[in-house]
Amino acid sequence: MSSRQLSTPSLPKQKPASVSKPSQSPALSTAAGTVLYTDTVPIDAKEKIMDSVYCKVADKYDSVTDVMSFYMNKVWKQWFVERMKPIPGEKLLDVAGGTCEIAKRYLTYQDEVNGDSTSTVHVVDFNKDMLRVGQHRLADTQWIKDNRVTFAQGNAEDLVDIADNSMDAYSISAGMHNLPHPEKAVQEAYRVLKPGGRFACLEYGNVDVPIFGHIIRWYWDNMLPAIGGWLANDRPSYERLARSVRSFPHQKQFSQAIRRAGFHLPGKGYELYQCGMMVVYIATKPLNA
Repeated sequence: MSSRQLSTPSLPKQKPASVSKPSQSPALSTAAGTVLYTDTVPIDAKEKIMDSVYCKVADKYDSVTDVMSFYMNKVWKQWFVERMKPIPGEKLLDVAGGTCEIAKRYLTYQDEVNGDSTSTVHVVDFNKDMLRVGQHRLADTQWIKDNRVTFAQGNAEDLVDIADNSMDAYSISAGMHNLPHPEKAVQEAYRVLKPGGRFACLEYGNVDVPIFGHIIRWYWDNMLPAIGGWLANDRPSYERLARSVRSFPHQKQFSQAIRRAGFHLPGKGYELYQCGMMVVYIATKPLNA
């Protein structure tokens, strides 16, 4: 990543989400109240902790993620964008999209596959340093010159500057596990999407294949922090990221939360990449919503 500083105006900020009462751990709950999501920090501290983590790792985030995924990260994101089936002329809200990997692939797809030059992406991320990296990456592109990409610092759980029923599509890639209340982010996605709009989420999953699953869990707990320490000189931040990933609910449980928000989620509700190392959820807001 170049050290050249990008001169950009201050990012618009959304007001912070309301803080829940202190709790021992964040929880994604079923209608019956079963706790699905537990983490190792108090619920009211997670947002601040994760913001601190991403301030430290922003400049090397994509390169470290590429190495730790054996460069499958880029493949997964390309598959994800293709699975979203972008529609010409639509408005995409890309949440937790700071480094613009999804925005870049989405607009490339629109340009090269759909022959479309009117679709737009609004990138929202809670971390200013991740957004800085994304702005720098796209600074010299025609997309910026044509105002097809815009940026805002904001909270996925409280998208106060996004109007109801205003977006054609919503994407979030490897961002849900960072949130104190993932279910609130899903509800916000439902609110801002137009009827018929598409919700697309790419998230780390649970590998249920017995031996492979044990290997992956060992890798997350041991090798990911080691790689982060080696490449980014910041083992503690990658230990925190690994714990955040490992504490996220099973794909069967998270798909239930998406349905409870009101989305139509076909079939079993998710698709697995590499036996569940990554999971894709593609849902639709009903036309009569």
